[in-house]
Amino acid sequence: MEFNINEHPHRRFNPLLNEWILVSPHRAKRPWQGQNETPSTENSVAHDENCYLCAGNTRSNGEQNPKYDACYVFDNDFPALLEDDITFESKLNPLFQIKPEKGINRVICFSPKHNITLAEMDVKEIENVIHTWKEEYATLGSKDFINYVQIFENKGSVMGCSNPHPHGQIWAQSSLPTQVEKTQKSLQAYFEKNNTSLLEDYIKQELVAQERIVIENEHFVVLVPFWATWPFETLLVSKRHFGSLLGLTTKESEALAEAIQGITVKYDNLFETSFPYSAGIHQAPTDRIPHPEWHLHMHFYPPLLRSASVKKFMVGYEMLGEAQRDISPEKSAEMLRNLPNTHYKLTHKN
Repeated sequence: MEFNINEHPHRRFNPLLNEWILVSPHRAKRPWQGQNETPSTENSVAHDENCYLCAGNTRSNGEQNPKYDACYVFDNDFPALLEDDITFESKLNPLFQIKPEKGINRVICFSPKHNITLAEMDVKEIENVIHTWKEEYATLGSKDFINYVQIFENKGSVMGCSNPHPHGQIWAQSSLPTQVEKTQKSLQAYFEKNNTSLLEDYIKQELVAQERIVIENEHFVVLVPFWATWPFETLLVSKRHFGSLLGLTTKESEALAEAIQGITVKYDNLFETSFPYSAGIHQAPTDRIPHPEWHLHMHFYPPLLRSASVKKFMVGYEMLGEAQRDISPEKSAEMLRNLPNTHYKLTHKN
């Protein structure tokens, strides 16, 4: 039997994490009688007096938000990391290692409007978010105890988002998080062997193949990576090689905003719902060491599989064996690529 990439099970290698994933595209045909999620309800008001992130409102800790009109950043009221200096000497067996972790957690409100998401913001508004990310990366990264700044967004209740107001988070810490450390090792090993960026070389090959490209502009590419785990996972990568948001030119900032708007609109259009995801930027550590191996990129991990109410579960084999996906990355890319670039809400209005 001749191998068919969209029909036959196979494994693919993820060079960023040095891991394999099992692809079983034929399983997408199986009937679904499992759990159905309740899609997030649409926010109808621009200002919710009960929302602790809306401009002018009082947060849960009693502090009042200013009447902000663009991005608003504040220290997380319930941080996972603390700035306190802790004296600690571990005398435990190596099998029971403990290491205190110092850091800062911040929240970024993308807009004062309670009833929009990145997909419904215009390019200039998203550019302002990118500028804020850039400022926070520089400010937090300049602190001597901060060696990595993780910028991310959890969108939708199915992703554990506790507040529907458009916002993201920053966790800046003294250690490299596990996924970042794996990526660091892979990028560094490739750079030391080839004297080129892994992602720069990868993007060049993807642009030739054109099989998994979803969006392309002058400076950025959005694609379903060859090794994608989640059904409609995408990777947003700069065409030019540079390591962090600090390397963005004015034109590149605009192009990045266009790419973010473009993929989030396509996500919403896929099932005509406010599409949930976890997204985050991976960029060079802030450990005062040169990192020519790092290449700015952004991951989007949406959980939806077949509809607005059916999600992909990472259980069983995924937890005990390795990551597995049903629909092929090529098919996912085709589906996303062929979606309209105009948000479905605007289309329905007309």
